Amino acid sequence: MTDYVTVTSDAPLARTGAIKLHGAEAFAGMHKAGRLAAETLDMLVPHMVPGVTTAEIDKLIYDFVKAGGGVPATLGYRGYTHSSCISINHVVCHGIPSDKALKSGDIVNVDVTPIVDGWHGDTSRMYLIGDVPLKAKRLVEVTYECLMLGIEQARPGNTMGDVAHAIQRHAEGHRFGVVRDFCGHGVGRLFHDAPEVVHVGRPGTGPELRPGMIFTIEPMINIGRPDVKLLDDGWTAVTRDRSLSAQFEHSIGITADGCEIFTGSPAGLDKPPY
Repeated sequence: MTDYVTVTSDAPLARTGAIKLHGAEAFAGMHKAGRLAAETLDMLVPHMVPGVTTAEIDKLIYDFVKAGGGVPATLGYRGYTHSSCISINHVVCHGIPSDKALKSGDIVNVDVTPIVDGWHGDTSRMYLIGDVPLKAKRLVEVTYECLMLGIEQARPGNTMGDVAHAIQRHAEGHRFGVVRDFCGHGVGRLFHDAPEVVHVGRPGTGPELRPGMIFTIEPMINIGRPDVKLLDDGWTAVTRDRSLSAQFEHSIGITADGCEIFTGSPAGLDKPPY
């Protein structure tokens, strides 16, 4: 049985397993944090070119988030020492910034979470570097479509299974694999919270969506099989068959008649080509 709890302004921060239902103040805070997150990814567009290193990208993100009045949530999180996750080609998620330079043909996911006034704006976006093969472009397109089809199902009275099924049906309809090992999550004043937001499922199953819920949807879609493995660094997840992987992520809030996207691009740069 799923438990829900209405959050008050003086409620202590705690992960209890219950799904939090937030009010207008929380939605305003998430819009502010989400806007900085989206503007951060917008800022990167002219910099995502062959030859730039992922460490240089991470430094740009740190400087931009700090200048915008935020703090990168990943910096120091469980020992992580960077301001973003940058995942290239067959890296599914949690790629660690380094001296590795991007090259023409790469597809790259950049995942950022600025904290602004205590609220976490969590989002990620794909970038196409130079001359990208058609099959890679198609993977990126379908992954974005999966995200938006999932968001279309995010409304009161539906379930997490409805969101998951829309994503799974579209991805597998293109013969792509949907990663099972990682999922979306509740977000707000806590970086990760209930509920888990899986990307495969059956309609009508899982927690019911209710107004006030705030969570991420972040499908990870592989050209090949859905299986992943974790590298020895304890963070980087890659496809077992070395096939390409793509991901998009938005933070959203359930309203009385649908949902609000907190992390949409102010410049209209939600998906490539930019």
